[in-house]
Amino acid sequence: MAKEQPELTQEQLSAWVREQFQAANKYLAEQGIISDQILTKDSRYLAPYVAVWKFVTQDKKELWLINGDVPTDVAGTKAANNARDVMRYFSFQWQMKAQGLLSDPKASADPEQQRYAQYLVNRAEALYDLVGTEELWQAPEEQGNS
Repeated sequence: MAKEQPELTQEQLSAWVREQFQAANKYLAEQGIISDQILTKDSRYLAPYVAVWKFVTQDKKELWLINGDVPTDVAGTKAANNARDVMRYFSFQWQMKAQGLLSDPKASADPEQQRYAQYLVNRAEALYDLVGTEELWQAPEEQGNS
């Protein structure tokens, strides 16, 4: 994941967002979670890299889901108050999961687990860089005044 956003046409951007949204709903359904509503004002995306969705489930629970060019993952809203903080949360979670894999003798002997741990580290670091990139988090009215 690079910080510089490739130029996407409006059509490509819309298609990417739609694809990620459908993938997010599919992932939730596979986990036995049925979404009732998406809170678009809280959701964010940086196409074609990462999307963070805030869902309300049919049982009225709110949760965060991240997907795109990152592992698809879910967290409760207690993990973070906004998309930026939840990206930071996922970054730390993936670092800890990777560390657990790298320090587990069984996993460290398995090349597939090693590749997965490195993938988690790579995505966690890239996500953390995005969290720290201030211009990505400015309100739209502030972006034109830089």
